[in-house]
Amino acid sequence: MENTRTSSEVGEKEPVSTAVAYPASPNGELINASGHRQQLDRNFGIVSIICYAITAGNCWVSLGGTITVAIYNGVIYEFIVVSVFYWLVGASIAELASSMPTAAGVYHWASITAGKYGRPAGFFAGWWNFLGWLLALASVCQIVGAQTVSMYAAFHPEFVAEQWHVFVSFLVITWVSCATVLLANRLLPMCESLGGFFTIVGVFITIIVCAAMPSTSGGGHASNNFVWKDWVNSTGYTSDGFVFLLGMLNGAFAVGTPDITTHLAEEIPKPGMNIPKAILAQYVIGFSTTFFYVITILYGITDLDTVLEESTRYFPLAPIYRQATGSAGGTLGLLILSFLPLFIACIGLYLTASRTFWTLARDNATPFSRFFSQVSPRYRNPANAILLCAVLTTVLGCIYVGSKTAFSAFVGSFIVLTTLSYLTAILPHLLYKRRNIRPGWFWMKGPVGFVVNGISVAYIAVFIVIFCFPFALPTDPETMNYASLITGGLTVFVAAFWFWRQKDYVGPQQVVLSDEMMAKDAF
Repeated sequence: MENTRTSSEVGEKEPVSTAVAYPASPNGELINASGHRQQLDRNFGIVSIICYAITAGNCWVSLGGTITVAIYNGVIYEFIVVSVFYWLVGASIAELASSMPTAAGVYHWASITAGKYGRPAGFFAGWWNFLGWLLALASVCQIVGAQTVSMYAAFHPEFVAEQWHVFVSFLVITWVSCATVLLANRLLPMCESLGGFFTIVGVFITIIVCAAMPSTSGGGHASNNFVWKDWVNSTGYTSDGFVFLLGMLNGAFAVGTPDITTHLAEEIPKPGMNIPKAILAQYVIGFSTTFFYVITILYGITDLDTVLEESTRYFPLAPIYRQATGSAGGTLGLLILSFLPLFIACIGLYLTASRTFWTLARDNATPFSRFFSQVSPRYRNPANAILLCAVLTTVLGCIYVGSKTAFSAFVGSFIVLTTLSYLTAILPHLLYKRRNIRPGWFWMKGPVGFVVNGISVAYIAVFIVIFCFPFALPTDPETMNYASLITGGLTVFVAAFWFWRQKDYVGPQQVVLSDEMMAKDAF
């Protein structure tokens, strides 16, 4: 590639990018920051993209839905620490998104920041990212399915939930979400705005109810020691410090989604400015609401053993809400408040997963790439990629019916896969001294950028290993953490496909900002 440096765009001490200008489209069509012609409508605005971020990220419901994983060992403090690290990762992602605002996200960035190694780096980053978001989609559909079963069980004490009950609900949620994304493209910004409203209002109502009702209708509040001081290491590991680090996985599932808005960069005006704003809003709103939420629900727990026992059959928040409110009606009402934004989160995750796969397909990085790279002229979206995500999610749901352990093994790899993809983009950015990209609207100048990127890389490198450890010892086939096995197996698949497809694969290139064919609002 040819080094380009323009004094009007890059200061004397700013990084120099390795960029090429894409040839003009023979039809005179406008291109975006990916170098591809602009095919998607920019339907989203700054408010709807922020609502999309806080809904699809859905921090407070995600942490509450997995709280039993770390409830014994400092869940509040683990959430604070992991949030700080992900703020830094989020800042690193926002910087790259501002410089190269494309729907490909880390796939595009890794291809540029890795220099001469960009083709394989981008290829693996893109596939890791897509597979991670696909597993996240399946996980959230299963959580919503479990919520619906729990809402029914709240009024039917004799009911015993089976896996097939959750699977039926899983299928309904999966295909209704798919149909919404496929058929209602223009309504999606309004849908996500509604999700943002439900997310904010829902958490405030839940906090008020769970703070007030235990002293009136419930069984009283938990002790201060239980919420802030008690530490029980029942994992089998001898090091409390390691147990604390391992427990941070719970918080990582809640906050570890900094790139979720980047995949809509080609559907919002001025994405180089608006995407970093959305990432900032996602983390500010997500942390503040979740911090107070988790404190409140911990004070509402009066019988921890019952919560832990019932969480294996129902949605973990159901027994917590029942203890906090003391009634089936109160439990149902609070579950609905978490169900509504989480259902819309499923829609948002379809957007993320389908856009990620579509960007791979348009660069010939997938099987049947010509078919999956098509944008439907009728629905104005990558319809084939959306349907593929629905089919693959359904296959994962079938695994849940056969083996809950196997399903958990797959979806539990989500955070490892997505975080690996972040590492593939941020690490070479740091190693090449942050010179391979042009600064965007958001840029961390001087040593700040190196420190933030360096800490982000160190965190990812260490915690990818920690998050693959078993959650407790001794372990057995049902309690084993299979994240390393699933991640390794999927990586072997990606590597095999790379060796088959590499001759026909070029990968993303960086587009010069002054290209006369650049679409309006592309940056």
